[in-house]
Amino acid sequence: MALIINGETIDDEIIEQEFRTIKGHFERTLQVSCCERDPEFRGMAKDNLSSRAILQQEATKRFPEVTDAEFRTRLDQLILQAGGEDEFYIRIGLPFKDEEVIRENVAGGVRLDKLLQEVYAPEPVPSEADIQAYYDKNVKLFLTDEEIRASHISIGLQGAKSRNEVYSHLRELREQALSGADFDALGIEHNTNKELPPDLGWFKQGEFMEEFVSIAFSMRDGEISPVFTTQLGFHICKVTDRKAPQPKPLEEVKDIVKARIVEEHRDKKFNAFVDELKKTVKVEDTDPEEGCGCEEGAC
Repeated sequence: MALIINGETIDDEIIEQEFRTIKGHFERTLQVSCCERDPEFRGMAKDNLSSRAILQQEATKRFPEVTDAEFRTRLDQLILQAGGEDEFYIRIGLPFKDEEVIRENVAGGVRLDKLLQEVYAPEPVPSEADIQAYYDKNVKLFLTDEEIRASHISIGLQGAKSRNEVYSHLRELREQALSGADFDALGIEHNTNKELPPDLGWFKQGEFMEEFVSIAFSMRDGEISPVFTTQLGFHICKVTDRKAPQPKPLEEVKDIVKARIVEEHRDKKFNAFVDELKKTVKVEDTDPEEGCGCEEGAC
């Protein structure tokens, strides 16, 4: 028994699952190595679960009864969103249809929706002046994607005697290009794939292999890259032009601006509401302080 919120016990398994979700996010974004931040992530997990518990408790207090019509409407929506009844049960982690568990969970969702409707009300209806002011203040949120134009020389490993042979060849071609040789002409002559021209045209991040794009977008205009590898072989590239991000016209993003204004209103009201609930919540945390969990010197 690790966490008790107003008498409601949060199982260790649930805490561990939330902890793993949070840690996994930070690992995917390369913001953590091993487990040096585990105590922080476990604290975040408990805070998240505490907030959810007190919200559900408040929703149950305000809206104890859920009608059959409300239950059925929400259940039908969830099944539709999941793509079918079987997919719905898989998504919620039930190996078979358990009416009691489903009723409890769906009813909890209905109550929470009603609670949040009360919390958010009245929601703003942004005027044209509101939209213009938000756009002007936050124009960096509404920029076009950066684009570059680049040429490449690419040689695959198929048929080569060794990787070193291909690497050395690319180094020689790079030296020729640095000395003034026409880059595209070198590509036409030496590229393995003769159907793909050296000039790749304009592209954005994400439109080519990550290894290629990460190098190309880090280069200055006119710069020739070092030799680098991808799964296709060895490459060098040259950035020939660039389109910097530009503000999108307001008319193009007006609906997005409206949605952001409403979303920020909801976030502000939600956070203030949760903060008020936390002032009266009774939290019992019986977990001992946890260390890293690694063997000494392993982190």
